[in-house]
Amino acid sequence: MSTITSSFIEGMKGRRSLYALTNKSTISDDRIEEIISEVVKHTPSPFNSQTARLLVLLKEEHEKLWDIALEIATATVPAEQLEKLYKPRIAGFRAGYGTVLFYEDPAPLKPLEEKWPMLIDKFPEWSNHSSGMHQFALWTLLEAEGLGCNLQHYSPMVDARVSEQWNIPLDWSLKSQLVFGKPIGGPREKTFEPLEKRVFIHGK
Repeated sequence: MSTITSSFIEGMKGRRSLYALTNKSTISDDRIEEIISEVVKHTPSPFNSQTARLLVLLKEEHEKLWDIALEIATATVPAEQLEKLYKPRIAGFRAGYGTVLFYEDPAPLKPLEEKWPMLIDKFPEWSNHSSGMHQFALWTLLEAEGLGCNLQHYSPMVDARVSEQWNIPLDWSLKSQLVFGKPIGGPREKTFEPLEKRVFIHGK
């Protein structure tokens, strides 16, 4: 097995959901920007449409996001759920260093839909696939730099307020939020289903 392959597999193994985070970073903001830029540049997209748009919020801007989420939850979620579920979780996310919001811009798909109308129902699906690859790649690389991450889905709850606060076009689709910071705890135990139920090889 090549060194590159081994390193990539180790990176995949190290990518875990970490929730106990601090508002510190193991790397500089410039390094965070560099990694994010490389992920956006080199992650595949349907027909190279490059639909991914990433909003990166650090420090006070990151805290502002989760203050907005708590404000919306307080106004919309039943009191019992708010106290037991939303408040402690949002407080944990806010305690981190930053959040990356993954958007997909539908505009680059319009010419493709016009050129290949028989695939019009597939382009949004492929756009979602590309977003998932961006999320996985960035999550893996940030954890390889010593950061802890967890992936959240507070859409559509926060969509309108986030668009207003950070001037995000309303037609961009928010897919997920990757919270990160310096970890102070390890991951939860992970179990695996037998590979015989998940991998099927013919012709070996």
